[in-house]
Amino acid sequence: MAVGDVSRGVFVHPLASEIVERIRPIWGIEHALSLMGWDGRTYMPRGGVEERAIARAELLVLRRRLLLNPETVKLVENAEEAVDDMNEFERGLVRVLKRNIRIESSLPDELVYERAKVTEEAVAVWENAKSSGNFAAFKPYLERIVELARKMAEHLGYEEHPYDALLDLFEEGLTTKKVEALFNSIMPTLKLTLEKVRASGYYPERHPLEDVEYQVPVMDKVNREVLSLIGFPWERGRLDVSAHPFTISLGIGDVRITTRYEGVDFRHTLYAVIHEFGHALYELQIDEALKATPLASGVSLGVHESQSRFWENIVGRSPAFVEAVSPLLRKHLGFLEGYSDEELYRYFNIVRPGPIRVEADELTYNFHIYLRFKIEKELIEGSLKVDEVPEAWNSLMEELLGVRPKNYKEGVLQDIHWSSGAIGYFPTYTIGTVLAAQILYRYESVKGGFYDSVRSRDFAPIREYLRESIHRWGSTFKPEELIEKGLGEPMNPEYYNRYIMRKFLEVKLP
Repeated sequence: MAVGDVSRGVFVHPLASEIVERIRPIWGIEHALSLMGWDGRTYMPRGGVEERAIARAELLVLRRRLLLNPETVKLVENAEEAVDDMNEFERGLVRVLKRNIRIESSLPDELVYERAKVTEEAVAVWENAKSSGNFAAFKPYLERIVELARKMAEHLGYEEHPYDALLDLFEEGLTTKKVEALFNSIMPTLKLTLEKVRASGYYPERHPLEDVEYQVPVMDKVNREVLSLIGFPWERGRLDVSAHPFTISLGIGDVRITTRYEGVDFRHTLYAVIHEFGHALYELQIDEALKATPLASGVSLGVHESQSRFWENIVGRSPAFVEAVSPLLRKHLGFLEGYSDEELYRYFNIVRPGPIRVEADELTYNFHIYLRFKIEKELIEGSLKVDEVPEAWNSLMEELLGVRPKNYKEGVLQDIHWSSGAIGYFPTYTIGTVLAAQILYRYESVKGGFYDSVRSRDFAPIREYLRESIHRWGSTFKPEELIEKGLGEPMNPEYYNRYIMRKFLEVKLP
C-alpha cells in the first residue's frame, strides 16, 4: 500500500488531502536530514564534517523554501478557514503547519544557513574539546551559538523573556515563568528527600559493582536481550554506539537508538538503552495513518522525555523490574554472583550527588537541569557571558549538590546540546520526569496492577496503554491538550513529589 493511500484514511477533507500531497517532498528532506544526523554521530568519518555541514545547511534552506512557497502558505491559510469542517487529525495538520510556517518565516535564510553550518561543525569540535577538556577550543563556537540563539529569539518574538521564544521551539507554549513555577514545586521536595536519604543510608552513595569491569560484546548482548524483553521491534529499529546516547526517527518504520560503553559500571549503558527505548517506542507506536506527514512525530520534547524517563525510572529502577530482569543479567554477567536482587536494586538506585548529568541518580537528576536552566536563561538575557559560564557552572553545582567539577569535562563540556544549538531543550527533561510519575498514577487508577505486569515480564499492557493514551496521536494535539486528554488532567507536579517521597522515604515502591 502506498504512503498516500494510508494517509488518505484520515485526511479526507479536500484541502487537508491536498496539503499532505503537496508537502511530501518536505517530509522527504526531513527523512534525509534525519539519516544524515544519525550517520554524523555514528559512522561518518571525521573528515566529512565540513562537507556534511554544507550539505545539511543547503537541505535546511531548501526545506524552508518549500514550506514557505506562497502556494503552500496560501493552501494552509485556506485550510485554517475550514477547520470547523475537519476531523481532529486534519485540524492538527493545519495547526502544526501553521506553527512551522510562523517559525520558519520569522527566521532569515542567512540565519538558518549559518546556524546549521556552525552547529554541524561545533558538534565535532565539542567532541574533541570534551575528550581533551579544552573549553577554549569550544568557546568561540559557543559564543557564536548563543549569539545566533539571541537573534533567533528576537526574530521569533516573545512577550516577557527572550528565553521564552527558545523554550517554545522544544515545548509548544512553554515559558520561563512556567519552568520557574515547576522547579518551585519540586525543588523543596527533592532537597528534603535528598537530605533524609543521605542520612538513612539505605540507598548507598557507593556500591562495589561500580568498579567492576565488563566486556563490551557481552554487555551489548545484554542490552539487546533487555530491549527484546521490553518489546523493541528489531525489524523497525537499530542499536548502535555513539559518544552521547540518542534516538533518531526516520519514520514510523525506522527508529534508531544508541548507547555508549565505558567498560565499567554496567548500569550506565543499560539504563541509557532503556531510556532511549522510551523515546523510540513513542515514535514506533504512532498511528500508521499519519505516516510521512507532519503529525508522525512526538508532539514535544517534554512529552518525549516523559516516555524515556518513564521506562528508565518508573519501570527500570523499580524492585519489580530488578526481579524481572535479574535472571537475564545473571546469565551473562558472572560477576553478579553473590549479589541478591535487593543489592542489585540498591546498585541501580545509588544516590550520590555528582557532577555528571547523564550519570546522575534519579533523585539528584533535576538539580542538574535546574543548573542548566538558570545558565541558559542568563546567557540569553545577557546577564552572563560565555567567558563566565565555567565558573558559574562550578559554583552553582557546588551550591546545589555540594560537589565541584574537577575539570571542564566534568563541568561545562559534558553535554552535546549547546554544540547542536539546542538552547531551551534542558527544561523538557524535568517536564518529562514529572509527567512520568503522573503516567504511573494514572495507569494505576485506570488499570491497576502496574508492577505486577512488570514483575511478570508482561510489558504488552504497558506499551498498549502508552500507545492508546499518548503515542498514537503523534503531534495531533498541542502538548498541554494531549496531556489532559491522555492523563485526564493537566500536568501536576504533586504526583512526582508523591512518587519521590514514597520511593525514597518509604524505601520501596508498591
